[in-house]
Amino acid sequence: MKITAIYPGTFDPITHGHVDIVTRASRIFDKVFLAVAESAGKNTLFSTDERIDLAKTALSSVENIEVCSFDKLVTDVARDLEAKIIVRGIRAAADFDHEFQMAGMNRKLYAEAETIFLRPAEHLSFISSTLVREISSLGGDVSQFVHKDVLAALDKKFPK
Repeated sequence: MKITAIYPGTFDPITHGHVDIVTRASRIFDKVFLAVAESAGKNTLFSTDERIDLAKTALSSVENIEVCSFDKLVTDVARDLEAKIIVRGIRAAADFDHEFQMAGMNRKLYAEAETIFLRPAEHLSFISSTLVREISSLGGDVSQFVHKDVLAALDKKFPK
């Protein structure tokens, strides 16, 4: 039986932490969809198309990951993709509270899917897209947190 998973998020921008989570998920599941949220109620720095392109670039070496976008409930996307696993990354205890609540709601909306939580590697556990954007906007070096093409895209958004 082939098991498909979905790793949803805004990925604005995709970081090494995201790449770590989805790459590890790709070793567990036959296929993983990295699903980029089109409208997550946030003002994103990058357009949906830019975030998709950056994710595809950052994940180009992993064969069983497909990048897609979505503009509806994660559970509806999971159902459409026949994904039985929803992957969520957890960096700290504060993440767990929110993710635990979402997992419960997702289970009510799509009982056939299970949510699993993966923790990024220790050296990546403090990275967030929000911090990467903020540091970059203030002229800081985020090269150790993102793929080189993501860095170039950030440099275009925040010229030094």
